[in-house]
Amino acid sequence: MDQRFEVTERFAAGAQFIAGSLRSGTSGRTQDVVDPATGETVLRYELAGTDDVDAAVAAAARALPGWAGATPGERSDTLHRFAAALTEDAADLAAAESLNCGKPIKLSKEFDVPGSIDNAAFFAGAARHLEGKAAGEYSGDHTSAVRREPVGVVGSIAPWNYPLQMAAWKVLPAIAAGNTIVLKPAEITPLTSLMFAQAAQRAGLPDGVFNVVSGAGRDAGEHLVGHPDVAMTSFTGSTAVGKRVAEIATGTVKRLHLELGGKAPFVVFDDADLEAAVHGAVAGALINTGQDCTAATRAYVQRPLYDAFVSGVADLMATVRLGDPFDPSTDLGPLISHTQRDRVAGFVERARGYATVVTGGEAPQGELAKGAYYRPTLITGAAQDSEVVQSEIFGPVLVVLPFDSDDEGLALANDTPYGLAASAWSRDVYRTARATREINAGCVWINDHIPIISEMPHGGAKASGFGKDMSAYSFEEYTQVKHVMYDITGVARKDWHRTIFGDRA
Repeated sequence: MDQRFEVTERFAAGAQFIAGSLRSGTSGRTQDVVDPATGETVLRYELAGTDDVDAAVAAAARALPGWAGATPGERSDTLHRFAAALTEDAADLAAAESLNCGKPIKLSKEFDVPGSIDNAAFFAGAARHLEGKAAGEYSGDHTSAVRREPVGVVGSIAPWNYPLQMAAWKVLPAIAAGNTIVLKPAEITPLTSLMFAQAAQRAGLPDGVFNVVSGAGRDAGEHLVGHPDVAMTSFTGSTAVGKRVAEIATGTVKRLHLELGGKAPFVVFDDADLEAAVHGAVAGALINTGQDCTAATRAYVQRPLYDAFVSGVADLMATVRLGDPFDPSTDLGPLISHTQRDRVAGFVERARGYATVVTGGEAPQGELAKGAYYRPTLITGAAQDSEVVQSEIFGPVLVVLPFDSDDEGLALANDTPYGLAASAWSRDVYRTARATREINAGCVWINDHIPIISEMPHGGAKASGFGKDMSAYSFEEYTQVKHVMYDITGVARKDWHRTIFGDRA
């Protein structure tokens, strides 16, 4: 089956989804969608320009009154149908995600796609639970209630590492709460975001509620963030770009949700299950070829286990199978592009000057050389303030450092600008409880690293941003809280009026 032909046919009308239909972009520039496993172009499309963003925002604004006015039950029913449509499309979504991103097909089939379907099913239920505080007479003379209302038109920007899941994380809570949305996926990975929108339309989501503009960040993205008719911006990406998004968003005093970079610590205490920690570290470091902002990137191992941990990780990394993403036996696919591969390689090459590359540290030769592949890499001997410890590499690279006391290990874990995710490994409940309290991150896993679930929030602290994706907590981002207060006395002249005019009656 020629996957390139299928993609070309599917998006022959263009890679913009506005007001319920595909169309071409109007920027005058084209973008190649490349298979990172082969370097071959699978689709060339016209990028969105500012006119396309304006059209998408206008469509979302037109759709807002009707969708915001739908009952929670009506929105819930549509989202249930959406989950069913995604289930029908599961095989195609997995194939498109692997083709566009180089993900091993087993990861797409068993993680990205089912996770996104589960998100849709969760928000179908959550749509019926948008409750405020129960009515009550808090002043004695009034009944107060809290309403949760949609923010309005949401402009969301998603990254290239998890295109389908990030579309789900952005779109589902927004529309479940009654908002309409314009999603800008990364221009190099638009395929599954567009397929996601098409599935929503088949499920009966009204035209204009969910729009997709596939364009470059500096024009389409910045125009979307600064658009005066966009009430909220949700951005997932690097901290550097997040700062730029925040600067633009403040110009129109938008609501802002930022999920930014990470440099997750993986803290192994000396009573940990060594085998579990080794397996967890390799899985946590290599998921999505390390292109995951929650990936395990800094392992701090208490000295009694340090040597055995390093040896175990090196041995296990050596068994990881690189190959064709569509081969079910492939463990590790390519990075998203040769540019990203070279960026990762640059970090490792510079590290050779001050640390030890224990295993990996190179691109494979032979048939895989045409793709953006890079071998799983383990580095030791780096200083805490070195580049590979402090900077987000976004590749299959794990750095391991020793520590002595528990105090030192936890201090090292917190010693970066980031605070997105972390894990701690120990059989001692008091040690793990302390780690959950003292590690400054939005998520702390105990004796595991990476699992996420729809019912629980995802989001960071410090330079990793603020706000939550997934779970009912995400409604805090996508709703306005309105206090409504009713007089219950029927008295014309209130006692408090005397503070403004006249005397006490």
